[in-house]
Amino acid sequence: MNNSALHNIEQIQNLLDGLKNQLQTPKVFNKPKDKALFSFEFFPTKTDDGQHKLLQTFDTLNSLNPQYFSVTYGAGGSTRERTLKIVETLSKKSTTPIVPHMSCIGDSKKEIGELLDYYKSLGVNRVVALRGDLPSGQVGYGELPFALDLVKYIREHSGEHFTIKVAAYPEMHPQAKSFKDDIKNLAEKYHAGANEAITQFFYNVDSYLFLRDELAKLGIHQENFPIIAGIMPITKASNLIRFADSAGADIPRYIRKQLADYGDDTKSIRQFGFETVIKLCEKLIAEDVPSLHFYSMNTVSPNKELVEALGLN
Repeated sequence: MNNSALHNIEQIQNLLDGLKNQLQTPKVFNKPKDKALFSFEFFPTKTDDGQHKLLQTFDTLNSLNPQYFSVTYGAGGSTRERTLKIVETLSKKSTTPIVPHMSCIGDSKKEIGELLDYYKSLGVNRVVALRGDLPSGQVGYGELPFALDLVKYIREHSGEHFTIKVAAYPEMHPQAKSFKDDIKNLAEKYHAGANEAITQFFYNVDSYLFLRDELAKLGIHQENFPIIAGIMPITKASNLIRFADSAGADIPRYIRKQLADYGDDTKSIRQFGFETVIKLCEKLIAEDVPSLHFYSMNTVSPNKELVEALGLN
């Protein structure tokens, strides 16, 4: 075979590879040049099979070099044992930091102190401090009724060992009296010792910028108190609406309408969702967001594709 024929074969192969990549990964326009840090959230699984799948997901997402993985904690610590198990397993499996969620509602200081000591023994040095939801049938909020109380207690009990992340709400906490009160509460958590905040998911960039700018008016800037943007990939309309309604997050009308128009067309929903989240992340990166925190739902896709398409890895 002569050199000309070999050259033609190489050209054809390159063309086929390019077409394959276009089919596998949705095209992204105006890819941002600057990078942002990123991380993922997991929730504890209910079965051994689920944990096995989660570990496989962890291996794949961890290959992207995220900043950390957070692990959620059920209402009133209802998933406590499963959270502890996955935190311990992942902490031993990798050097990537594992960041457990901690909720204080209904727990005693003694219980929380023991949990902090346990995490410290595992080498964990970051936690997400939350109030949590009161479990059904439980009466009373416990010794530490609010996240602010938990932040104070962590500092009292463990000093500066833990980097403390707290929750932030670009569209206001559903139980807050006003935006002003909600932002004041976040500022109080910062002054009590919180180091960073992770937002509830949102699709309106202006809501994030409003929160950031209102904190800046109080003298709290991203350099000292990073506001990490919570990102929820869109893969299924019913799940997204359920999550948003329960969390008090807003889904813009155009997104709701478009999802409704797609009906059961899963492929179109995923494509639309991918493009919508990419645009959201691009705008946030352009605004110098310090980090993106993907609510992974314990899945590889579309989280891996989003990170790769944004050029974050």
